[in-house]
Amino acid sequence: PEQVRAAIRDIRERTSKPFGVNIWLHDDVRTPPDPDDVPDDVIRGAQTVLNEFRSRFDLPPSLARPDAGADLVNAALEVMIEEQIPVFSAAIGVPESDLVERFHRVGTRTVAMVATVEDAIAAVDNGVDAVVAQGTESGGHRSYGTKRARTDAVGQSTLTLVPQMVDAVGDRVPVIAAGGIVDGRGLAAMLALGADGVLLGSRFVATKESLASPVWKQRMTTGDRSTTLTDGFTGQWARVLASEFTERWEESGADAPPGLMQSALGRDVFQAAANVDDDQLRPLYAGAGIAAMNDVPGAGEVVKRIVAEARDRLHHLNSEY
Repeated sequence: PEQVRAAIRDIRERTSKPFGVNIWLHDDVRTPPDPDDVPDDVIRGAQTVLNEFRSRFDLPPSLARPDAGADLVNAALEVMIEEQIPVFSAAIGVPESDLVERFHRVGTRTVAMVATVEDAIAAVDNGVDAVVAQGTESGGHRSYGTKRARTDAVGQSTLTLVPQMVDAVGDRVPVIAAGGIVDGRGLAAMLALGADGVLLGSRFVATKESLASPVWKQRMTTGDRSTTLTDGFTGQWARVLASEFTERWEESGADAPPGLMQSALGRDVFQAAANVDDDQLRPLYAGAGIAAMNDVPGAGEVVKRIVAEARDRLHHLNSEY
């Protein structure tokens, strides 16, 4: 929580502009499950895969259970309210009405990232100021309040989700589209579907200002940019760049333990890979639209390009049709 406070204050020293803080509200994150309740075969299966990669970094093999996770989310929420942040963004869970009201009392706008119309309606009923319609093309974690089975993890494409969400809640709050949008064509398309704006992630990962590693940026803008959904890194479904690890995890058929225990189990492997900028054994989050990204410009240039291209595309459509 104090790291959150320090980050908020650091941002305020750097800019007077509005900014937001995003946090997971998944039940298993706010109230971490007990590792002792996880079946032995689940822990063994996950650790067996991880042990295959530990040997590469001279790490000792392990079949141990992770330590119980700390309840940090609720403490971080208190810090955000105390700091009166401009915008609060919730992911992987719908913020309850009491929480939304507490943020509103200190002047904070609230946004819910959701992947289903049902969650959008629930979030709006609870008082949020805007919703982000997260299509399956989005990089990073799926914004479901409850983890879905593998067959349901894909969700809906941005193309089909946005108009449904606009129809359901667009007369009450702004609907912001996310997933697979990396240029002005995507912005124009989402506006045509009724969205009030767009949220981009991957495009800003591959920018000069981004803190992403050089290998991460390179993988997103050159060569094979295949992405896949996996729960092998954190235990929650996330879209990442396909890698040796994601392929092996899928082949193994191992089940990830609940909550974020998978992150704890694999922390030594993923950290060792990060230390040497290994792109095959750590999570490199990326959306499905990255094939249209071919450079690493400044963040400001990205915004200028997207706005100019969207205007040009919309003008062209208006004049042609």
